[in-house]
Amino acid sequence: MALVITVAQQKGGSGKTMLAANLAACWAAALRVTVLDIDPQRSLSRWHKLRGQRPGLTTIGFSDVSGWRLAAELDRLAASADVLIVDTPPQIESDAARAIRAASLVLIPVQPSMPDLWASAGTVKLATAERRRVAIVLNRAPMKSSLRTVIEAEIAALGLPMLPMHLGDRRGYPQAFAQGMGVAEKLPRSPGAAEMAALADAILEIAR
Repeated sequence: MALVITVAQQKGGSGKTMLAANLAACWAAALRVTVLDIDPQRSLSRWHKLRGQRPGLTTIGFSDVSGWRLAAELDRLAASADVLIVDTPPQIESDAARAIRAASLVLIPVQPSMPDLWASAGTVKLATAERRRVAIVLNRAPMKSSLRTVIEAEIAALGLPMLPMHLGDRRGYPQAFAQGMGVAEKLPRSPGAAEMAALADAILEIAR
């Protein structure tokens, strides 16, 4: 059965889809990876379609089944992959709740802002109620800023588990995404590729 990584956050624009796509591209080099897009915006679906138009990239499985068929689809996909990554809608509705319930790990991207941190509370509460492991990823974070320091202190004070690898606010991420790629594929020697690879390794370590 696959490790199921559910990327969830109640606040839109937190970088869920970018994170899901880049993790998929990182892991696909060595693992059987499938992505499941249950966000009505279907941004991950469009990324995957772009990817299919570029020869030579590693294969990533795909589904966008949602609604009443989602529970069965989660089981089906998990049976045929090493890692299943689920991109969820910003609202914790029935589909997101099902994906959280099925998760080996719930990954919550948080930008260095108080609204992002506040929005994560509902996701953490639901994951905790379902006894799912949770990890916060600080996303689009400047190397040094007073606000980042404040947010990190707030996360620590709340006792929320945060991965030590942070993702910077780098142009390479949207550039790669626009071509159906991950930053590690488009810019393999870049700081973005290095930090994403480190994050991907850390996630596998705690999710297994």
